[in-house]
Amino acid sequence: MRIAYVTESFPPDINGVAQTALRVAEHLINRGHAPLIIAPEPAEGLARPDRLLGYPVVRVPSCAIPVYRDLRVGLPGPRLRAAVEEHRADLVHLAGPFVLGAAGCTVARCLRVPAVAVYATDMAAYARTYHTGRPGQAIAWHRLRRIHNAVARTLAPSSAAAEDLRAHGVERVRIWGRGVDTTRFDPAKRSAELRARLAPSGEVVAGYVGRLAVEKRLNLLAPVAALPGVKLVIVGSGPAEAAARRALPGALFLGPRHGEQLAMVYASLDVFVHAGPHETFCNTLQEAAASGLPVVAPAAGGPLDLVQDGVTGFLVPPGDADAIASVTAGLASDPALRAEHGRAGRRLMLGRTWPALGDELIDHYHEVLEGTGARVPVTAGAPA
Repeated sequence: MRIAYVTESFPPDINGVAQTALRVAEHLINRGHAPLIIAPEPAEGLARPDRLLGYPVVRVPSCAIPVYRDLRVGLPGPRLRAAVEEHRADLVHLAGPFVLGAAGCTVARCLRVPAVAVYATDMAAYARTYHTGRPGQAIAWHRLRRIHNAVARTLAPSSAAAEDLRAHGVERVRIWGRGVDTTRFDPAKRSAELRARLAPSGEVVAGYVGRLAVEKRLNLLAPVAALPGVKLVIVGSGPAEAAARRALPGALFLGPRHGEQLAMVYASLDVFVHAGPHETFCNTLQEAAASGLPVVAPAAGGPLDLVQDGVTGFLVPPGDADAIASVTAGLASDPALRAEHGRAGRRLMLGRTWPALGDELIDHYHEVLEGTGARVPVTAGAPA
């Protein structure tokens, strides 16, 4: 198959949409297919990996979002259609479509090429978080509904996300999760030397990995940072870093980590904590579990599928800082329980590798191409 993969984000961006694009393209190549990535130009001065990859990447003009300067939005234009035509795509994959993806949907329909859309970001929740009010949420859902109902199949990353889409009028929804690299993220990469730097007094190390953004609610980790005998470590960067540092004065901020450095940090933690309640999936929970860590996360969205409460970690009421601190304290005081939950999480992740999830995605492609994806008539309304 020849797949035109239109993504709202791609490396050097660091987020779930960008990393998923890398993994899917790599898997398609490994299975003998021909992917093309169409993505926004990164911010000026950032190195991009395009020439190092084993597949073509076409960049389209982009601009920054005023409320989130680190995120670039791809701008629709003739380059998008030309790229899909030149690739002779059998299918268009829209990753987290909202702006560039909406244009990709229109191009697919004009060219009579079937499209699959992957829901990745709760844009309505972002609208609420960034204070656009109910009108902003309604606009976000209206746009998402038009995009997703104009494609042959929408793939939601979790059961909660699928229910939310259906409740807001999105049709033809199926579930497709995300994989995790269980070779890179491995408990064997635990480093005594790194732990000595992170917790020189022998503290239990609780860690968060991800973007430092308002919607991640890092302020809810303040009671964890205050626990006696616990060191809170924050890995990542983002627009809310200054606010996070003010909210978590006792935490250790490492900045962004990548590749083997990141894998070593994960494996050298004792507990993984996450507070953001708007995750449609949550890749970092899988990476932490693959690294042998018990995880603590809100009982909302993607974590509901990823965390087996009381088995691989604990789910807590969304927005409840005291609950996060309480279960973290319990894990900190019980090494045997941490080890038991960490082993259970690792076993669970061994069944969620990228090859397994990549093959599931290819099955979705085949079903759509074979006509079982309830293809939408070409004359139906397309997103604006």
